Amino acid sequence: MAKRTFGVIGLAVMGENLALNVESRGFPIAVYNRTAAKTEKFMETRAQDKDIKAAYSLEEFVQTLERPRNILVMVKAGKPVDAVIGQLKPLLDEGDTIIDGGNSLYEDTERRTKDLESSGLGFVGMGVSGGEEGALNGPSLMPGGTESGYRDLEPILTKIAAQVDDGPCVTYIGPGGAGHYVKMVHNGIEYGDMQLIAEAYDLMKNTLGLSADELEKVFTEWNKTEELNSFLIEITADIFTNLDPETKKPLVDFILDAAGQKGTGRWTVVSSLELGVPIPTMYAAVNARVMSSYKEERVAASKEIEASVSKYEGDKQEFINKVRDALYCSKMCSYAQGMALLSKASAEFNFNLDLAEIARIWKGGCIIRAGFLDKIKQAFNDNPNLANLLLAPEFKQSILDRQSAWREVLATANQLGIAVPAFSSSLDYFDSYRRASLPQNLTQAQRDYFGAHTYERVDRPRGEFVHTEWTRVDEKSLQTGNTD
Repeated sequence: MAKRTFGVIGLAVMGENLALNVESRGFPIAVYNRTAAKTEKFMETRAQDKDIKAAYSLEEFVQTLERPRNILVMVKAGKPVDAVIGQLKPLLDEGDTIIDGGNSLYEDTERRTKDLESSGLGFVGMGVSGGEEGALNGPSLMPGGTESGYRDLEPILTKIAAQVDDGPCVTYIGPGGAGHYVKMVHNGIEYGDMQLIAEAYDLMKNTLGLSADELEKVFTEWNKTEELNSFLIEITADIFTNLDPETKKPLVDFILDAAGQKGTGRWTVVSSLELGVPIPTMYAAVNARVMSSYKEERVAASKEIEASVSKYEGDKQEFINKVRDALYCSKMCSYAQGMALLSKASAEFNFNLDLAEIARIWKGGCIIRAGFLDKIKQAFNDNPNLANLLLAPEFKQSILDRQSAWREVLATANQLGIAVPAFSSSLDYFDSYRRASLPQNLTQAQRDYFGAHTYERVDRPRGEFVHTEWTRVDEKSLQTGNTD
């Protein structure tokens, strides 16, 4: 049998689907899984009559591949990736490339790239978005690391990626951990997007009393709009059509309200704090998932602290339209925060990220694909040094036109007892970003008072710090008016 063009290690669903995707594009492949029974099952059930060679040892697997070897590792992030790399490394030759297609922490990818490159091997840390269906039919791919390794892979990756009007949804992201960093921020935006949609759902279900059928119609209509057309809105509409097999009632109503998370949202928050970039919508989304995990405690608290939700008394359709506008404005803030974080990380880590190209490869295949990504791409093409998406003319005007509806939705939610942390955080971000002066002058005065941390003055050049010996005014002086 002829040598294989590509190899896949790890045959969970994502690994299987990516293997089938590669083979379907005309590239003969080899597969290996630590558990032989898993390999056998794959070959018997999904790989029949396909140009796929199964190997039952790493040595056999490596020998079936043509050089330079390109090996995709699809195992659990963390120590399992290091274990596979450690087993592969002595079997490979100079110029071979290992690709990590899992959700690895970018710092681990940075370390692995340096280690393997020093041995003459290539390492590509590649974010893969699109879930099981995307992996099989065309994901969005975010490869970073050894550029020469990527160039060897490029003919395969451009074929297996999702295809949109301006090309395949893959590009070389940058050196080291750049690919996994971009995938991490993609997931942070995804967290924010999902939380915002959940809050819109909460408002319409619990203050307007919309049924699942009515909610399906609302989200279907929203998905037809230029502003909200997206994969997540589309699947949200579909969710409301699914019925529980036993009760024949909407399945979503039987799902426990305790959301899981695998860590990428938290990693995004940690990185933003380290880099000093505000991403409050994503903070709110991560916190909302954490709060949801306190299910039993929340149920107990609801019996002690009355938590009744009032009904909206105004025009239903008018309020639905305002929720739509609030969702759009908040989503734009979430994307703006994500792109600002990427920009700062690019400068800090020398990733040299092309934000327009990143927006382009998110247009298809990935979970956050949305109609307005074309406009985001255009905004960064027009001005690669754009400080924030909120300053792009079209987005700026769109939000200004909708901000009154946005504010009314938040005020109504507060009055009716519905928590909308991501909506609120997004509006706070918008209002804070556009204010020339914030109250942190008082914060600086306090810091200097109790800790002599110094401060800058508005009437002196930036970077010039001063300290004041603050005078404590006692209560007696306040009563007599004598503060001299």
